[in-house]
Amino acid sequence: MKLFPALLALAAAAITLGAAENPAGVPADYKLVYSQDFEKPDAIKDFTFSDPTAWKVTAGDKGNSLELVKQSNYKTSVRSPFNIALISGKVVGDFVLEADLIQTGKEYGHRDMCLFFGFTAPAKFYYTHIATKADPNAHNVFIVNEAPRKNFAKETTQGVNWGLNIWHKVRLERKGATIKVYFDDLAKPIMLAQDATFAKGHVGFGSFDDTGKVDNIKIWAPSAEDKNVAPFPKAGAK
Repeated sequence: MKLFPALLALAAAAITLGAAENPAGVPADYKLVYSQDFEKPDAIKDFTFSDPTAWKVTAGDKGNSLELVKQSNYKTSVRSPFNIALISGKVVGDFVLEADLIQTGKEYGHRDMCLFFGFTAPAKFYYTHIATKADPNAHNVFIVNEAPRKNFAKETTQGVNWGLNIWHKVRLERKGATIKVYFDDLAKPIMLAQDATFAKGHVGFGSFDDTGKVDNIKIWAPSAEDKNVAPFPKAGAK
């Protein structure tokens, strides 16, 4: 009978098709654990903010996006970013994150957007600061661990060109202790770092003290925990 070989061929084709669904650079055994394009009215409910009044879903030429419209009324316990939007219900360890970002602030050396990960508490997390010009406090990967932020990237570029009203594709990869950050060119990282202090945590977006937009978020991971993030302390609270 020729039916059995034909069934085997169909099964093999299905497996190949399933693996091919992940974009280049995303391991075949990772699955899409979160996706958001902000076109649904309640999309903003997926997030927990350091200051909810600083973020809005706004319309643009290519649809809606999550926009940081002003500086957050939020006081950090140690020197670290003020403007944070965390995906509330997902905790990941190893993962690949892709998103589109626009920086809407003025041009200067520290003009930035940030990606947060391994977030376990308001003073325990990693973030990557993607900025115009690299220096000890900009355009690096940082750890906040109950102390002022500290850079630890082994390699970085000199900075990025955010431009004006330009969407940029950003990718963040975390596998074990290895952290890679990509900006537009998804074949060559702009940052490479090593650290395993926080094995897993929440993921998010924001800026140290600028403004910007986020859209088309996708996170792939071997697995994810459905766990809500604790609320940020209110401004002025002790």
